[in-house]
Amino acid sequence: MSRAFDLNAVRAEFPILGREVNGRPLVYLDNAASAQTPDAVLDSMSNQARTAYANVHRGLHTLANETTEAYEGARGKVRQFLSAESDENIIFTKGGTEAMNLVANGIVDMIEPGDEIVLSVMEHHSNIVPWHFLRERHGAVLKWVPVLEDGSLDMDALQAAVGPKTKLVSLTHMSNVLGTKVDAKRATEIAHAVGAYILIDGCQSGVHLDIDVQDIGCDFYVLTGHKIYGPTGIGALYGRAGALEALRPYQGGGEMIEIVEQDRVTYNVPPHKFEAGTPPILQAIGFGAAIDWLSAFDMDAVRAHESTLLEKATTELSAINGIRLHGTAPGKGPVISFSVEGVHPHDIAQLLDRYGVAIRAGHHCAQPLMTHLGVSATARASFALYNTEQEVDVFIEALNKARGMLL
Repeated sequence: MSRAFDLNAVRAEFPILGREVNGRPLVYLDNAASAQTPDAVLDSMSNQARTAYANVHRGLHTLANETTEAYEGARGKVRQFLSAESDENIIFTKGGTEAMNLVANGIVDMIEPGDEIVLSVMEHHSNIVPWHFLRERHGAVLKWVPVLEDGSLDMDALQAAVGPKTKLVSLTHMSNVLGTKVDAKRATEIAHAVGAYILIDGCQSGVHLDIDVQDIGCDFYVLTGHKIYGPTGIGALYGRAGALEALRPYQGGGEMIEIVEQDRVTYNVPPHKFEAGTPPILQAIGFGAAIDWLSAFDMDAVRAHESTLLEKATTELSAINGIRLHGTAPGKGPVISFSVEGVHPHDIAQLLDRYGVAIRAGHHCAQPLMTHLGVSATARASFALYNTEQEVDVFIEALNKARGMLL
């Protein structure tokens, strides 16, 4: 049975939302970078550390067994969250960036000069730079798919870009700049039609969409904890069984081995094959707690609330002269990037901070997209389930005051 969505009760679970910044109540609109963390998640990590903490997998004593049970329990929660086939399909990483680097390193032996990797121009740098490594070091060719005027992915261009030399397609599920949602299932069908692997970057979408990796059919799916009301330093890579088995190990050390001798080594099975050394134990437990906390809500009510915030902010920003919105695709997620004519985004963000409003400004680790949009940077407001319509009003009022000071 889902938990009713009560906005005031939800906000009370985030003590940080009660603080002031520069003498004003905090209005936190930087959720696409990192969401805040509720008490339930903080308590899960604190309680584990205080009452039953030890290293995992290696011990036979009670604390080791209890910690291992909690750690592996978190893996099961990620598996359920992604609707994956088995816990063995879930690899814990230190975040989305490491997950994508794990795949990039894992397919090195499959890449020959001239092999192609297909990306979109709206990818985060974490889903660009690892593939540049393969371009620089192994002769891979990067092919870029544009976005349409409203920020939607050009699916016809994706179809045209994928061909017999394509080894991997790697796409965001939801843009961290535009809020655009990508048809991951259709993209998977396009990639698989030529025998290519496909990776879906779900770092933004995980908190806003229902994810079913089996329905999507993708080979890899990336998730990160700190955007899903969890801690930093933890993420997960889903890998289809055959795809995981084809990857070579990313790092060497304890746990990822089966036998080590002076002249040979054999490797453990996934997921342990890709989890060398002591993992981020408490963070993984916190990640699982965040999934429990979020999944308990009536998600239809949560998404309706986030859509209301997006619609209100979009309407009010559109009414301001000199504002350019970037990304207006239908059904987009609760992220708004915008430019103010004649004003640098950094100046906007700094002035809004004086009024207690936290937004992001910069290239958002998406420089190819900035080039495509014809700007060097944008301002970005992004919404979470704990934000309110009153906070949108404060944001718009502060933005108008900032414009008045700068123009």
